[in-house]
Amino acid sequence: MEDQNVTTWTDLGENMWSYLTGREAAINYQFVDMEVAVPRQTGAQSPAAIWKLNGTLRITTSDRPSGASA
Repeated sequence: MEDQNVTTWTDLGENMWSYLTGREAAINYQFVDMEVAVPRQTGAQSPAAIWKLNGTLRITTSDRPSGASA
């Protein structure tokens, strides 16, 4: 990975995607009863939607067009 200053989550995501693409890599996140409160607007007292995650989120990268075989 290039020696760059990562200052935001977006920077981190872009750098990781670039690094993993072409390496047939996968990142797996396992969630057990995780709850995320997603605010509907800004402000401390803003109502929020609750997202519940229970299972595996798998992120893979590819430098091939979608549907193409290796």
